This record gives sequence, C-alpha cells and structure tokens, in this order.
Amino acid sequence: MWHYLLKRLLIMIPTLVGVMTLTFLVTQFVPGGPVDSAIAQLDSQDSRSGTDGSSGSGGWSYSGRQGIDTQQVEQLTALYGFDKPVLERYWQMITQYAQFDLGDSYFRNQSVLELIKDKLGVSIALGFWTFTLTYLIAVPLGVAKAVRAGTSFDFFTSLVVLVGYAIPGFVLGVLLIVLFGGGSFWDVFPLRGLTSDNWAELSTLGKITDYLWHITLPVTASVVSTFAFKTLLTKNTFLEEIRRQYVLTARAKGLSERQVLWKHVFRNALLPLITGFPATFITAFFTGSLLIETLFSLDGLGLLSYESINSRDYPVVLGTLYLFTLIGLLIKLLGDFAYVLVDPRIKFDAQES
Repeated sequence: MWHYLLKRLLIMIPTLVGVMTLTFLVTQFVPGGPVDSAIAQLDSQDSRSGTDGSSGSGGWSYSGRQGIDTQQVEQLTALYGFDKPVLERYWQMITQYAQFDLGDSYFRNQSVLELIKDKLGVSIALGFWTFTLTYLIAVPLGVAKAVRAGTSFDFFTSLVVLVGYAIPGFVLGVLLIVLFGGGSFWDVFPLRGLTSDNWAELSTLGKITDYLWHITLPVTASVVSTFAFKTLLTKNTFLEEIRRQYVLTARAKGLSERQVLWKHVFRNALLPLITGFPATFITAFFTGSLLIETLFSLDGLGLLSYESINSRDYPVVLGTLYLFTLIGLLIKLLGDFAYVLVDPRIKFDAQES
C-alpha cells in the first residue's frame, strides 16, 4: 500500500504541471488579456470625465490602446509581467506554485491565497450541505427502491428522481426564486448571502434559524439534480447484490432483513458509491457551486472564479484551478484507500501486477 501511495503521489506532480501548463498557454495567448482590461477601464474613466475635465454625457466606447498614452501601456505591460518572455513567465509560475505561492491578484490588491481564504467559507458551507444531503437522501432512498423494486413506490419515486435529474441546478434555482424568492408568487426566502445584516445581534437559536433560512434555496437547487444519479446507482447496486448467493445463505441462517441489508449487502454495495465519491465531492464543493453562487449572489469561490475569468485576472484563475486540481487528486487518492476500508480483500499491488 505504501508503494502504491508513493507512486500515486509522484503521478500527481506531472498531472498538476500538465493542467497548469495547458491553462497557462490559454491565458497567455487568448485575446483581451489583463492589459486590455485595464486599458478599457482607463478609457472608460476618460470617456466619462471628458477630455476637458468636464463630465461626459451618454455612454462610452472602448477605443483600444490608441486612446491611452504609450507609456501607460508599457507600464501596465510591465506591471502584469507581460514584458517578459513566455518561458520566463511560465518558469516563474511553476517555481511559485511549487512553494505554494499563488501570487497576487491583478485588480483586487490581495494575494490569491487571501482571496481564496475569504471566499472559501461560503463554498464549504454550500458544498457541505449539498454533499451530506445527497448521500443522506440518495442511499436510504436507493435501498428502499431496491427492496420494493417493481412496486408503485418504486415507480413514483423513479419518476420524481428522473424529473429532478433532468432539471439542471441553475434552472431549478431560477424556478425556486420565481416561486419562493419574491419573483412572482411568494416572498419566503432571501436571495443574497448566507446570513442577514443583523446576524451578530441574534441569539444562538436565531443565528441557526437565520442561516438555515438563507441556505435553503441554494442547497435545494444543488441537491435535487445531484442526488438523483446516486439514488439510481444505489438501487441498481443493491438489486445486483440482493440476488447473490450469500444473501440467500444469510437469510437461511435466520438473520432479519435489516441485518441482511445493512450488515452484508450494504458493505458490498458501497464500492460503486465510493467510486463516485471524489467526483461528487468536487462537484458539490467547487464545480457545481459556480452557477448557484452567481444565481443566489453568494460570494464564494465559484463566483470569484467567474468574475476573475471575465476580468482576465489570471493569477486568481490559475490559483483557484491549481487548488481545485490538487484537492481533486488528493480526494481521488483517499477514495482509493476507502476501498480497502470497505473491502480489505482489495490489494493494490495485485492490481498493478
């Protein structure tokens, strides 16, 4: 096992380098970089104030680098490091990331690590509830469907699950806003942030209630489309295990149905669920939070990544991607070791040979 661990850790290094190299090439050569973004902001300010110092009227149009002094363009190019050769910029990025130095944001006057720390709490909160509720709902429901396969309960729950799976999370989020967020029907839940402005003044029970009140809609939008797949996977896995010979043997020994399901079948059915554990974790905590955070105005990592891409804030884009990739690789490694905890018969050395 330790040999396997060392091998996987060594494989992570070229994987990280490959992901960062590909992203670096895209960000360095895509049209409209941070220099053009900064020039557009300067051009906007000049157009609004007027060339004679008076306030401009009407809208403004980006005139490109022709509307900015050449010296300012050179200063911005040097500020963002684009005056250096591409290979030098690439090597600087690799050496910084090897020391876990993610650099500084171009436009936020903060280091990337500080920005990630500030936004991480929102993404963790959304991801934790999404991930936890997904498994708390999907596994028991999948087991119940497997035990009652072919009944009316199985039919109607499958219909509900498939409808939930067919509706994307952001579409369901819009529907929830229209229904319960003061859109066109009921104004029941808030649409911004995880807490109210007076949260610090509330009692302990009031803080818990206020937090759950704010998190209800975004978590619902995230969970419904996520747990549907896990429910069907759990059902199919249990159905396959229930038909095996050891289940008949356990029942013949006089074990109750609950003991057969949760002591014998459940342990063997866990392997396919653990296989999808890393993907579910990453989707709940990072990937799937982008649209939900944007839709419900939650200031988390998803919204930070989206705004950074729009503003061409490349250190933040690269830094968040580096962090997501690293966490994903580590979670995948932990998922592999979870196989051994569930089924000690699994031997990594035997698989490799």
